[in-house]
Amino acid sequence: MEFKCGFLTDFEAQFLMGLLEMIKTYRFAAKNSTTQDFGRKGESRGSSRRRRLFWKLRQRWKLLGLFEIDKDHEFYPLTCDLKEGLRDAVQDTNHTEASPILTDEDYGAKLTQGHEGYVMRTYAGPVFKYFRQSLGISEESYQRSLSSCGLYLQFISNSKSKADFFLTNDKRLFLKTQSKREVHFLLQILRKYVQHFQSYPHSLLVKILGAYSITRTQEKKKYFIIMQSVFFPDERITGRYDIKGCHVSRWTEPELEGSRVLQVFKDLNFEGNVICLDQQRSWLIRQTELDTRFLQDLNVLDYSLLVGFQTLHQDEKNQSWSLANLIVRTKRSVNGTGSPTTSQCASIPGTVEEESESTEEGTEFSDTPDVTSGRRVPMKKIGQQFSTVSDISEVMAQNRRLLPNYKNPLHVMDGPEMRYFIGIIDIFTVYGLKKRLEHLWKSMRYHGQEFSTVSPSRYAQRLCHWVETHTV
Repeated sequence: MEFKCGFLTDFEAQFLMGLLEMIKTYRFAAKNSTTQDFGRKGESRGSSRRRRLFWKLRQRWKLLGLFEIDKDHEFYPLTCDLKEGLRDAVQDTNHTEASPILTDEDYGAKLTQGHEGYVMRTYAGPVFKYFRQSLGISEESYQRSLSSCGLYLQFISNSKSKADFFLTNDKRLFLKTQSKREVHFLLQILRKYVQHFQSYPHSLLVKILGAYSITRTQEKKKYFIIMQSVFFPDERITGRYDIKGCHVSRWTEPELEGSRVLQVFKDLNFEGNVICLDQQRSWLIRQTELDTRFLQDLNVLDYSLLVGFQTLHQDEKNQSWSLANLIVRTKRSVNGTGSPTTSQCASIPGTVEEESESTEEGTEFSDTPDVTSGRRVPMKKIGQQFSTVSDISEVMAQNRRLLPNYKNPLHVMDGPEMRYFIGIIDIFTVYGLKKRLEHLWKSMRYHGQEFSTVSPSRYAQRLCHWVETHTV
């Protein structure tokens, strides 16, 4: 049976087909349950089957959300093995010092670890360890997120991909299954990817922290990557958007008011909104140009710009710090080429020049504190609040992108009224023969309309234009 209704989208047709299959199975189970020889045990089995069917229907209907992977979940055995395997894999890398100079052997490294019932393999472990350290992420915190006793969360997405998404219990890290081709592509471009972050530590590209595979007994090998969540911390995020810079199939129907479903909206839903950054706007535009140019050089497309909104508290709007070199607000536009990590690189893209003489309050700049030392730095809050001593990491966690001299492991940017979570994800789709044919077909089907499958140069140009027209 096929749906030929022109008013149904592909997803709606697939959903209705799935619903019909579930109803047929339900009716079959109900019919069997009425037979005389079914027995009490059969009735219990039929009831359990119906509950599972309705649970699956509920999952598909909700489309998007977070669910704990408990003992009754189909992925529970897999996530238990992942926790154990990742714990041991990280412990193994902890025993080796990260080399300051990465070699070809590091990029080609493969660590295979056998466990009861499965085999875990780590790819380019020394490189990813080096990359995590460059972001200021310790191996202890990385392992703690991956191997905590808390249950993993399943992320149900309306994405067209068949990938499985898992989220660590603290919501810091995403685990996403990838195809063998995608993981091999990542390993091929890994050197350029790391070099890009060395040049632009405040890049919007998603931070990929590891690549692994797991082969469980009598199951096909699964490849997966670990990424930093763009939407972290997520407690106060009021809106999430997945932006591609086009219009075809870029609308998500909002849930009914009062629904607790976690939704990620798309381009057409965003219309009427703007990202208000004030003097930081030019930085964001320039960094988007740099990142999309990098992706264009890799010949990839179909990536997304994730944008999250979070309203600032009143004290966050009015905060002003005497150590302006620590919490310097971006007040100057971006010029030149280079890395936003040192005051000597004022002419580099992504750079915000420091005001080397005084703050608005006339306070002299102190020497730049060492962010990796973990030492506590006295900070005097201007206004009615009294002086206090605070952990530098706590401040940085809230204002990462406002600190041009520091590493930036969070995708966070503050505007005058809102905090924005911004990151570019899904960077593995190569513009090969398959995508070229898809472009040709969509050109005929959606003639004169903007759709996602276009050349990498056009895709990059279009996303940059979107950022420019939707920021103030």
